[in-house]
Amino acid sequence: MAYCVNCGVELDKSLERCPLCNTPVVPPDALYARANSRPVPPFPKENGQMEVVKRKDLAILLSVSLTAACVVCGLLNLLVFSNSLWSLYVIGACVVIWVLAIPAVIYTKLPVYFCLLLDGLSIGLYQYLISFNTPSHHWFYALALPITALVTATALVSALLIRKVYASFLMNGIYFFCDIAILCVGIELLVERFAGASYRLTWSAIVLAICTVIVIALTTIVSRARLRNAVRRRLHF
Repeated sequence: MAYCVNCGVELDKSLERCPLCNTPVVPPDALYARANSRPVPPFPKENGQMEVVKRKDLAILLSVSLTAACVVCGLLNLLVFSNSLWSLYVIGACVVIWVLAIPAVIYTKLPVYFCLLLDGLSIGLYQYLISFNTPSHHWFYALALPITALVTATALVSALLIRKVYASFLMNGIYFFCDIAILCVGIELLVERFAGASYRLTWSAIVLAICTVIVIALTTIVSRARLRNAVRRRLHF
């Protein structure tokens, strides 16, 4: 039995080309018979190419697989393991995975702002489903939902600045460190609000101070053309 020299699939003797990668088949018997007449290269000159999986087929496969996982876990939770709503964890995770896969696999022409909004909504939905397995929904409305909204809003503003205002390596660094500072301060204040404590910056003040220094340094570099060009030459961007 012969094997394809390109992809290694097992071949029938009657085949002239590999059915998987379309590489011409060179039977070992033909090599031996022609060894005395003229040299035969051990590999064909023409290389076959495997067919690329279409994005539409991959999207259908992903959607069907995630839907099947949700349905199966839901039925198991309803009919067999009904002591808790554990299937909500699986259903929520499948929704998040499907939403995250939309711009990469399912529909690539969606605006980045809409994709970020969908990501935030899917994560918020997942947290809401998790709250059904907790004694109260208070943590979701008072902590999880505000933090998710803060992260989503920060990501949307950063995407708007990068795409509509000004985008460069140094400016993206400024946006990044500003986002880090805002997120850390906002998360600490929301946690203190949820815990009923007084509003007071502790660990986030350290992050804020570091990010402020970095942002000031990057802003100075951006505003000075000579310094900006020197940094670009040394960092090769």
